[in-house]
Amino acid sequence: MNTKPIYRVLLMKEIEEIPWNGFNVVSTFSGTGGSCLGYRMAGYRVLWANEFIPAAQDSYKANHPNSILDRRDIRLVQPEDILRATGLGVGEIDIFDGSPPCAAFSKAGKRDKGWGVVKKYSDTTQRVDDLFFEYTRLIQGTKPKVFVAENVAGLVTGVAKGYFLEILRTLKACGYKVKCKVLDAQWLGVPQARQRTIFIGIRDDINLDIVYPIPCKKQYTVRDAISNLGIDNSLFYKLPKGKMLDVYMNTRDDEKGRFEDAHYRLYGKESYFNFARACWDLPSRTILQSSQGICHPEIPRTFTISELKRICAFPDDFILLGSFAKQWERLGRAVPPVMMSHIAKTIQLEILEKCVD
Repeated sequence: MNTKPIYRVLLMKEIEEIPWNGFNVVSTFSGTGGSCLGYRMAGYRVLWANEFIPAAQDSYKANHPNSILDRRDIRLVQPEDILRATGLGVGEIDIFDGSPPCAAFSKAGKRDKGWGVVKKYSDTTQRVDDLFFEYTRLIQGTKPKVFVAENVAGLVTGVAKGYFLEILRTLKACGYKVKCKVLDAQWLGVPQARQRTIFIGIRDDINLDIVYPIPCKKQYTVRDAISNLGIDNSLFYKLPKGKMLDVYMNTRDDEKGRFEDAHYRLYGKESYFNFARACWDLPSRTILQSSQGICHPEIPRTFTISELKRICAFPDDFILLGSFAKQWERLGRAVPPVMMSHIAKTIQLEILEKCVD
């Protein structure tokens, strides 16, 4: 019988015990450390990370105590700073990772209306649509063997495509073969439909092809992720009595629990576009950083933080700090660690191990 393994994300202590695979990572725009945790799951050592947002810094350091954390604005970081801190020379970094902020390119946002504008971003104000080029600047100066960059799927569509082509051109000009592919976390071991653009680059002097992970044959569902969680007293938001509760009670599985469809049936127009009731036997819809709008399949409330960690493929004992909204934001902005572990393992086996001297 072709059955899938029980859904389980390793605990932090178990991840700490994974043997080193011999390769290193430096990380930029590290957030709470979703990507970094994925590399650790695959056996890498994350030597250095950079994160500018104070709340994200606190959660990062709580879970990655052995990585150097540079807390400066990325615009102030020089390639020499990274090499000095890690003790590595130019060309000796195995993977240079980064997830430049992507809100300016997201199809859920204002896209080009926000380009070139300094505006609120998490706990700070800054311009974010130019940060991919800061990432590129650091690649140019450190010359890693491989780089991995993550962004929203919206980067490659519509009005954002010009930015995408310029980013691609700039990355190639650093001396790399580059490919870009949209991957969906639900086919890489995560119980969440989450499409992300993944750039992978290999330095021109390394004569190997870029390889992406093979999608899993089966998906994990919300039921797989949280039905065995037991009593969960972590943070959540209860739906108030009134219109929102009425809409929740009228959602349907054949409409994937979308609030807008139920609202239309009840009131003749669509509303609550970022809200949905999760369906037990499907992966969750994408968890957004700015909306605590994904609700439990049976109980009129949001997911709890404990449930959300399962949906986002984080360990149960991963430490998150701050309010409910801030913890949700940290998870909504993060790359699911299990997704990144698949990417990282593929790079190890198909690229790094083949170019060892």
